[in-house]
Amino acid sequence: MELKRVVVTGLGAITPVGNDARAYWKGIVSGVSGAAPITKFDAENFKTKFACEVKGFDVADFLERKEARRMDLFTQYAVVCSDEAIKDAGLLEKENVVNLDRVGVIWGSGIGGFQTFMNEALNFHKSDGVPRFSPFFIPMMISDIAAGHISMRHGYRGPNFCTVSACASGTNAMIDAFNYIRLGKADVMVTGGSEAAVTEGGIGGFNALKALSTRNDDPKTASRPFDSTRDGFVLGEGGGAIILEDYDHAVARGATIYCEMVGGGMSADAHHITAPHPEGLGALNVMRSALDDAFMHPSEVDYVNVHGTSTPLGDVAETKAIQGVFGEHAYDLSISSTKSMTGHLLGAAGAIEGIACILAIKNGIIPPTINFEHADEQLDQKLDFTFNQAKKRKVRAALSNTFGFGGHNASVLFRELS
Repeated sequence: MELKRVVVTGLGAITPVGNDARAYWKGIVSGVSGAAPITKFDAENFKTKFACEVKGFDVADFLERKEARRMDLFTQYAVVCSDEAIKDAGLLEKENVVNLDRVGVIWGSGIGGFQTFMNEALNFHKSDGVPRFSPFFIPMMISDIAAGHISMRHGYRGPNFCTVSACASGTNAMIDAFNYIRLGKADVMVTGGSEAAVTEGGIGGFNALKALSTRNDDPKTASRPFDSTRDGFVLGEGGGAIILEDYDHAVARGATIYCEMVGGGMSADAHHITAPHPEGLGALNVMRSALDDAFMHPSEVDYVNVHGTSTPLGDVAETKAIQGVFGEHAYDLSISSTKSMTGHLLGAAGAIEGIACILAIKNGIIPPTINFEHADEQLDQKLDFTFNQAKKRKVRAALSNTFGFGGHNASVLFRELS
């Protein structure tokens, strides 16, 4: 069976550094930090009092209030950024008639309706014991509801489901969407991920794991991947949407093509519930798997957008894995962690970082890893981590890594259209 070629025809984003794809790209290329004191709740008693929140987002600018009230924030983010991507792909134009039975939605979220769950549980706890739950509690909370809303909004009747694999969720969604098109089961897929975990439970839970930075005196510099003083990740929120499309289908309707998606890899660390394999074994396997899936040699890759969460163990393990996969070519790679600016969007991380790779190919610019001050002796300083300032270079192909609690690893490869 001949596999279909898969291309990217639309992008959408809501992030801590910009509320659409263009603003997001400008933010990460400019090295803007999205970290600031938490505004969503009183964080005074928490060990971490800051996060990378989405700023200036008013759902009323995009959705009817009645409709929005029936969505958790993670679903609002999903619907709004997917609307942007669908419009960007030209799929709202009347002349671009598509078979709606062959347009699907695969969406990722690591947690889903976290705020909804917390609100309902707290309301019950404060009550007289009589169960007075909202009839929208369950459909607002479940992780798959975002994909459902997107499909219902646009009448897309193709494959429709959710991937849940912690911080790898958005990337796993992209891989599934890619394969549905590649195998001829769909013409167009809306894919990506969203998360809205900046809540009391989100901050408190990750604090209990000792996973978050506690650099409360200087939040903007708290996410510092590969810096020897890194002390944990910064929680972020938002969403990213990518339109994947069969190449022939895109050409036939005259779509603008950003680049080609050529491979996806998946692996498990099989090591620990939260810590990565110390030698980066799972990370090494997943990058090799993505390259094999794309029938590409490591030397063809110019940029790696790393998982790079700014944790003491994770950054070291991933760097070892990159050197294991790429060998001497590792010194020719540009490497960066855009989480230094956006924080960690959990299940949405892979989506917005995939967009960073796509736009790096399109624009020939590598976004930086900001907040670097102190070299880590555990890391090879000859590697190009694109510290503190974006750089121009030709990007033929870009690899995006995402790794999740539970040892879930996923990588995707994008390549310029040839």
